[in-house]
Amino acid sequence: MTYETIRQWCQKFGQQYANQLRRKRPYITDKWHLDEVVVTIKKQQYYLWRAVDSEGSVLEVLLQRHRDTKAAHRFFRKLLKKQGFVPRVMVTDKLKSYQAAKKQVMKNVEHRQHKGLNNRAENSPQPTRVRERRMRRFKSPGQAQRLLSAFGPIRDHFHPKQHQRTATRYREQLRRRFEDWRDVARLNSAA
Repeated sequence: MTYETIRQWCQKFGQQYANQLRRKRPYITDKWHLDEVVVTIKKQQYYLWRAVDSEGSVLEVLLQRHRDTKAAHRFFRKLLKKQGFVPRVMVTDKLKSYQAAKKQVMKNVEHRQHKGLNNRAENSPQPTRVRERRMRRFKSPGQAQRLLSAFGPIRDHFHPKQHQRTATRYREQLRRRFEDWRDVARLNSAA
């Protein structure tokens, strides 16, 4: 089996698996952390907008050329459409675009802007950076968006927060997650 075959499988089935795993998630908290990081693709800067809940689960990623109010507005719309509900609290850094877009899209949401409060979102791109280095950078914005849309939920599924649980609870949760994966990938019927 070649790397190209695996890449084509991931491109064909990755987003489908990620969507099914997202539906099996037990719950999403009502406190969201948002941040954006710079990603260089073919010597051009893009911004990877990310939203995570207070548990650290990736809610949405969106790669865009700009970091302005229009880009934040577009990200908020996509995030709300996918989640289906408005958060109680939104935590961001001090980028002015968040405040302007929030006034248009999520008027009644409490907005906390503070550098230290947003550490959950600031640390969430670390697995993305590791994947980017292994791939020797992203080749195109479309390829990066496709990969990261599927990569976040699938990685979260197989990497529960081990430090927050006892060994017994962690093993039990991992066992349940592998059962969910067999369900999603339809491996139970093949066995």
